[in-house]
Amino acid sequence: MSKKAGWLILSLIIVFSLMLSACQAAAPTAAKALTMGLLMVGPYNDKGWSQAHYDALQYVQTKVPGTSLVYVDKVNTSDRPGTTAAQLAADLVSKGAKVVIFNSDDMKDDAIKYAQDNKNTWVIFASGDSVWKDGKDYHDLPNMINVMGRMEYGKMIAGCAAALTTQTGKIGYLGPLINDETRRLASSVYLGAQYCWTHYLNKNAADLKFKVTWIGFWFNIPGFTSDPSQVAKDFINSDYDVVISGIDTTEGLVEANKAASAGKKVWAIPYDYKDACSEAPSVCLGVPYFNWGPAYAKYMKAIMDGTAKQTFEWLAPDWTNINNADTSIVGFNKGTALASAAATNVDKFIGELGGGLNLWTGPLNLQDTTAYLKAGEKATDQQIWYLPQLLQGMEGQSVPSK
Repeated sequence: MSKKAGWLILSLIIVFSLMLSACQAAAPTAAKALTMGLLMVGPYNDKGWSQAHYDALQYVQTKVPGTSLVYVDKVNTSDRPGTTAAQLAADLVSKGAKVVIFNSDDMKDDAIKYAQDNKNTWVIFASGDSVWKDGKDYHDLPNMINVMGRMEYGKMIAGCAAALTTQTGKIGYLGPLINDETRRLASSVYLGAQYCWTHYLNKNAADLKFKVTWIGFWFNIPGFTSDPSQVAKDFINSDYDVVISGIDTTEGLVEANKAASAGKKVWAIPYDYKDACSEAPSVCLGVPYFNWGPAYAKYMKAIMDGTAKQTFEWLAPDWTNINNADTSIVGFNKGTALASAAATNVDKFIGELGGGLNLWTGPLNLQDTTAYLKAGEKATDQQIWYLPQLLQGMEGQSVPSK
């Protein structure tokens, strides 16, 4: 072999090695076993958002052989001052995690930074839009997966149950912080309530009052947020006889139960967690909840067999059975406090949604009366995801106070 040919072969080997390294850096490799890391914004047993994620990874371990879990909960600036989600992710990786789930929009910047700096670790950012190519803040992160359930449907069902139950015509919504997600979810409750109020009860839309009060975060942080228990009491003392929760914890349900025990006719709808009604079943009309297990199982299998790729998914319920634990990311468990006639209409409403009823159809205006959707116009995914204000007819702030 000539010296020239030898150098040519050596050069080809070097180029091939560099290409292989680049491919390996673009996305993590396959594995027979997988340790999953989970970062939760709240307690793992909060009977809400964080517990829904924790329970989902217990489900994954039963469905996907070779998976195991390490986790950190209470990942927020109040419980862990001076510590970032990215730092905690690194700690989970040091314990063997090959994929880290950042489970809150509150962790967005850390999730993006960690994915950028750690190309050999998969990052799942729940509720985010960072790798949505049609979104407003796309990042080219080959090792990131975004997932969110179309909870707008679950919230519409909650609104329907509330409208079919209220005797005062006043529904209170206990909101967390104000952002795109929370505006669209609160507005979805309102749309569902208005539809069932007018279509099933044949009542005047203007006679249904809907008020949103925000506490400032996903759960109570004394000295930082408004007290959700007090907000719920304020609703009840002002004749709002159904309190719907948009926060991760169950204060609305607890306070409704106390008021009912004192003789008031009042009901509540918690959020996030399928068994939340068990805390106060006598006043619980039902709960819209997330079922993350099937989606996470799918992603873990793909990571393990090397087929995972950058993904954004905004997943709808399984309309054949929204409470199917193996197929539906969004469900609604009807509560025992929901009257039988109302329960029948809730089931009818679910059937309508599954059959194509789209409440995000004009004419709809924003809260400041700006036209949002003209008559017959259906909102795009982007218009819903990035809803800039609450809808006309809703009382409450649309943007955070400065």
